[in-house]
Formats: sequence, structure tokens, C-alpha cells
Amino acid sequence: MRPRALFFDVGNTLLFPNRQRILRPLHQREIFPSEELLYEVERQTKREFDSLLETNGSVDHGFWHIYYSRLLEQVGLADEAVGADLVACTRISANWCEIRMDTREILERLKQEYRLAVISNADGSIADVLGRCAIADLFETITDSGIVGKEKPHPAIFEAALHSLGVSPRESIYIGDVYAVDYLGARRSGIEAVLFDVAGAYQGRGLPRVESLQELARYLG
Repeated sequence: MRPRALFFDVGNTLLFPNRQRILRPLHQREIFPSEELLYEVERQTKREFDSLLETNGSVDHGFWHIYYSRLLEQVGLADEAVGADLVACTRISANWCEIRMDTREILERLKQEYRLAVISNADGSIADVLGRCAIADLFETITDSGIVGKEKPHPAIFEAALHSLGVSPRESIYIGDVYAVDYLGARRSGIEAVLFDVAGAYQGRGLPRVESLQELARYLG
């Protein structure tokens, strides 16, 4: 069956972190991690986190604790309070406000062929963030875990999103960046999935993956 609907994650898929805001606790201490280091820590964290989540099935809050623990190790700063501040900054949806230049253009093209919607683990305000980034109007529905009360990979949030569009799992594709949360969460709900893998964490794994919206459009085509 040809897919009718595309569901998108937001963080590290449609929108990316504002490093100045999120890494402020490090910048205040004159620590400025390179983009290369941040991507390497992301790759390490995803491998570790995917393994943990497949084992114990907890929600994805633990991801950022692992990520910043690894980052602080790399920059030589052993400070739990700084780690907690970094996690808190990262969990604020408004701090995910960097958007790639061609995002709206590509989504508009996809919208000509598919119904578009969002499924995001967020704090209840992701619709406002997408609005400020001028792409909220492209999505028929926005399913935010802060409103639904369940987080990916829990099937309830995927079911809520499917219901919001009135489509079946077989008619849908989900695009997100974390294997254990996004890919497995969608697949266990019967939805096809594609990993949005900018950091290259899943290269060589034999999984459907893209690194940009342009590549996604080609993949779907």
C-alpha cells in the first residue's frame, strides 16, 4: 500500500538545538565543544542508549543524562550540577529553534504528495516552537507527549497521532533520529520508519536512513 501520511519527529529532524542556549552552562566556564566532538558524543550515546532502552524499556529522558555525562568526560569537567543544567536546557522545547534553510521548501513539496504530521516527545509547547520557525502550518496535526501524557516509544502516542489523521499504520511512515525511541517505537506500532541520521550513528547497520530532507524526498520518490 502506498503511504499517505508522513509523521515527523522534531528534535534533530526538523529542528536542531540552539547551541548558544543549550550549552550556556559550558560556555559560562569558557568551554566550547567542537561540532565534531558533539557529533561523536551523539553517536556514542545513541549506541549506548539504544542498547539500554531495548533492555529496560524506559522513556527517553535518560538519553540526555548519558549524552552530557559523556560530553563532560570528554571536556574534563566532572560536575553533576553542570550536567543537570545542560539537561534542563536541552529539555526546553523553545531551545530547539535552529532550522535548515530549505526545510519549508522541501516540506511544501512533500505536502503535495503526502499528509504531514508531527509526533514529538516535548514539553507541551512544540506547536508554538514550530510556529515560530514558520513551519507549523504545514502539519495537519501535532502530537506532543507533553499533552498526550505518553512518550515515544510508548504505542499510545503513535496511536494518538494515527487517530488524529484518521490513517492506518500501513498508510504511514515515521521519520525520527533515535533507533530505540523513534524507529522501534514506530515499527512496533506497525508503522514503517526511516532514521534521520545527521550524526551518522546508524551507518552500516542496514537500516533505512537519511541525513537530510532532500535525501528523504529522494528516498520516498
